[in-house]
Amino acid sequence: MNPRIADWSDQRVWLLGASTGIGAALAGLLLARGARVALSARSAVRLAEVAAAGGGRALVLPCDAADAASLHAAWDALLAEWGGVDVALYVAGDYVPMRAWELDMAKARRMIDVNLVGAISFAACVVPQLLRQGNGQIGFVASVAGYRGLPKSLIYGPTKAALINFAEALYLDLRPKGIGVRVINPGFVATPLTAQNDFAMPALLTAEQAALATIDGFAGSAFEIHYPKRFTRVMILLAHLPYRLYFPLVRFLSGA
Repeated sequence: MNPRIADWSDQRVWLLGASTGIGAALAGLLLARGARVALSARSAVRLAEVAAAGGGRALVLPCDAADAASLHAAWDALLAEWGGVDVALYVAGDYVPMRAWELDMAKARRMIDVNLVGAISFAACVVPQLLRQGNGQIGFVASVAGYRGLPKSLIYGPTKAALINFAEALYLDLRPKGIGVRVINPGFVATPLTAQNDFAMPALLTAEQAALATIDGFAGSAFEIHYPKRFTRVMILLAHLPYRLYFPLVRFLSGA
């Protein structure tokens, strides 16, 4: 299983997707716990605000997760500053509610680029360094929407399913080499992205609650960190139902 982290003092953490939502909340929490945090996202202004709220001690490295050259430039700057990293977390994500009759390829490509291709580019940066070090961890914020197909999750869900699968394959390769791999699967979290939803979101968490649950998960050794348990356990159960039961149940629960 994965190495446990109970004390974040002086841990070098790279957060990609740190400008809003869970990423920004994680930045504040990790800085408060003594970690050295590098913040990346597209908005330099917003990253500066997150850094200032954390006492100004964060390293600000703006980049676009969907632009491999931009992402690699931020990584090179981090290495030049720190020489390595202890924990790398991919928190970047894009979400547009979409049904089959609303399929928009431009929006679909953006979700694929941010939610999956960006995560793979992130790993391509980080994994060689972790292997050179012989230690460290990499984690990805996916979603319980990746467990199975859901209404209004026509593209978002598949990108998260692929991200979960990617993390599983990374774990199988890297854990025997002493490298930790985590996948974080939240339920509903109040962020600018979920604000687009026009339906009730059961067991909705604040970004701060989600960040705390993520950090608490690192105190354990499990590959998957999921929360809130009262919701995610139901989603895990649904994921294992045969389709003849799953489809009518989800249609009924969602009103689809």
